[in-house]
Amino acid sequence: MSPSGRVDPYPTYERLRAHGTVVQAGPVFYVVTGYTEADAILRDARFGVMDDDLRDQFLPGWRESPAVLSISRSMLRTNPPDHSRMRRLAAGAFTPRRIAVMRDVVEAQADRLIDGMLARGRDGAPVDFMAEFAYPLPVGVICALLGVPAADRPLFRRWATDLTGVLEPEITPEELAVADRGASELRDYFSELVAARRRAPADDLTTALVQAHDNDGDRLSGDELLANLIVLLVAGFETTTNLLGNGLVVLLDHPRDAAALRDHPEFAPGYVEELLRYDSPVQLTSRMSTEPSRHGGVDLPAGSWLIVMLGAANRDPGRYPEPERFDPWRPQVHPLSFGAGPHYCLGAGLARLEAQVAFPLLLRRLPGLALAGRSERRVRLTLRGYATLPVTVGDEASPVTDRGTPAGATGSTP
Repeated sequence: MSPSGRVDPYPTYERLRAHGTVVQAGPVFYVVTGYTEADAILRDARFGVMDDDLRDQFLPGWRESPAVLSISRSMLRTNPPDHSRMRRLAAGAFTPRRIAVMRDVVEAQADRLIDGMLARGRDGAPVDFMAEFAYPLPVGVICALLGVPAADRPLFRRWATDLTGVLEPEITPEELAVADRGASELRDYFSELVAARRRAPADDLTTALVQAHDNDGDRLSGDELLANLIVLLVAGFETTTNLLGNGLVVLLDHPRDAAALRDHPEFAPGYVEELLRYDSPVQLTSRMSTEPSRHGGVDLPAGSWLIVMLGAANRDPGRYPEPERFDPWRPQVHPLSFGAGPHYCLGAGLARLEAQVAFPLLLRRLPGLALAGRSERRVRLTLRGYATLPVTVGDEASPVTDRGTPAGATGSTP
């Protein structure tokens, strides 16, 4: 929980794991570090997210916090049947078929952003990868789905950064005030967008959710409409932004693997799964038990509060041999970075697509891409990523027509 622990939590995960895959840390408080246990708990119907009654117990006055209220009224922090009802309304925008047809859009946006990086990085000038690529690519994609005008997209980075402080396992009054400010600004923005879509419907997810509310208020209340628009926006780019930043650092630290991906973009799916496992953009989630159960050899009474350490589970040596080693050829990689069970990330397929397109394209067009100067990690535990990541871009590559097979490859996708 310390600043240094948040910047590099992995040594602490191993110290916790030495005490067991499920560790009791208080009278009703448990920490989960094992892959098998985390996966099972996330899928177990006896575990849910914190409901209003528990918020009243643990967070008195939470209804006066715009940040906590926004998160709590969204699908992110609700249980069935409300969770299932809200999720069904948004799920149509994230079907495998709809995501697949977005590949050309993602490629075009990524190409334009690389053009911008080349223009700004002429003569070796450092470029902030987070500001110039890792943020604008996913925010552009999710805003296109929601129907947010392109001119408004730069507004969201600060608002989202402020709001997501409320997702941390602990928050100071000062940090909560910042999160409340971000939530209020996002709520004001989407209130105006909802009004605009009522006047002039469009072919976007915002219009679909507005119509679900207006046609039948039992399907989506007014508070739920705004809360889910906020969460869809924030979750739609925060995780992917962190995946792109974390992943680029790993690839540049492993030049042989990066070269293989540059020459063989068809290997991208396997690389992205290993990047998600190796340095997860989301490190933890929480669950409350509604019935007694037993996991990891530990009896969990009803009312237990569990912190499920996704980043630790992804490095469980019982599931992945030599987990501290980045290995894009590792077999059977199924990271828990997007969760599991009913709350499995709705946009996981979209995030994977963006990363699968972005990394080979960056490496192919910018073969001289290199870290430059001092990067800055965000001092967060739940959402792990960089605030700034300076790079130099070098010269753009000439077209390559003859690409050999990377050393160690067998012709199969990792």
